[in-house]
Amino acid sequence: MNAHTPASPPQNRNLNLLVAAQALGAATPPIIISLGGLVGQMLSSNPSLATLPVSLYQLGLALSTIPTAFAAKRWGRRNTYLMGGLVGALSALLAAWAIFENSFVYFCLGVTLAGFYAACVQSYRFAAADTATPEHRARAISLIMVGGLIAAVLGPQVVIWTREALPATPFAGSFISMAVLAFLALPLIAKLRIPRAAAAAHTHTSGRPLLQIARTPRFPVAVLAGVVSFGLMSFIMTAAPMAMVGCGYSVGTAALGIQWHVLAMFGPSFFTGKLIERFGNNALTAFGLILIAASGMLALGGLALTHFWGSLILLGVGWNFSFIGATSMVTDCYQPSERAKVQAVNDFLVFGTVAAASFFSGHLLNTAGWEAINMYMMPIVAVVLMAQLWLARTERRQATS
Repeated sequence: MNAHTPASPPQNRNLNLLVAAQALGAATPPIIISLGGLVGQMLSSNPSLATLPVSLYQLGLALSTIPTAFAAKRWGRRNTYLMGGLVGALSALLAAWAIFENSFVYFCLGVTLAGFYAACVQSYRFAAADTATPEHRARAISLIMVGGLIAAVLGPQVVIWTREALPATPFAGSFISMAVLAFLALPLIAKLRIPRAAAAAHTHTSGRPLLQIARTPRFPVAVLAGVVSFGLMSFIMTAAPMAMVGCGYSVGTAALGIQWHVLAMFGPSFFTGKLIERFGNNALTAFGLILIAASGMLALGGLALTHFWGSLILLGVGWNFSFIGATSMVTDCYQPSERAKVQAVNDFLVFGTVAAASFFSGHLLNTAGWEAINMYMMPIVAVVLMAQLWLARTERRQATS
């Protein structure tokens, strides 16, 4: 096997297909997050419900993580991902139809169902890890995130190109385009050849009980790091545009800041896997969390544009290192027969936190303010860093005993 590739040729083929499917599937969140509030404002008679579609999308994602993992175990990843892509396309068409019919309820239903597709897309990183050799899992996960970089550009461009494509029904064209992207992913997914885990295929056991896995030192620290890194990133990213507009900056300026943030989230993926192989996933996760804390320190330094944009860029890079590192740590915690339940619990906790963050970020910004939000993150990061230090010492003692 080539040392510079994360797997054998058939596995590299799967990885390339997953990267392409990720680029198409991960374009969905920017479309929904960009337009969900605007469409909600247009369709809802109650202004306070305008952002409900975005929150319901995040909730649908969180609630779909466990069914997605167990469907993949039961029917295989390829069949589950095909079902996810089909649900993604149909949910986007339902959302578009709701705009035509001026129905807020059906629009909310459409974006909630899109959460199942998003849960499938999020699990592509585990599919990549499961098909790679153990020493190359981190690089495989990192390469999958490169698809997110493409999606970060593709999603907003779809909004720009198609939001006025049907002048009588603004934004409906964007959701039709979202359905097209989901349909385009289907032939890529159909070409996947991901074998069932040997332990799962030849035994009738499901491995160790989840509580036993949770008692191992690495698993709770890995999950905590993933929850905190994604939760804080989502919380700050949601609040930042509102804070910028509140400080007198234009909506376009705020949107450009978010674009730089999203590019920073996925840009380092070209080399994050190599850094994990060099320094270890626990160390890189800790460094990513330090960068997230540094983004908060920079935000507390002032309200100039450089403070906002600089903190968002640091936040993006910190998320990349900490979340990919935490995902790599999770893959160290299970045997093949245990992967479905471990991945399901991890993603449910991570994206459940993201859903909660999307519900409460606006409220906390209005009640506590931008500076308070960035101050609150510091002790949270400190707790995770202390947990990682404890893990490093524990594993060092176990290795020498």
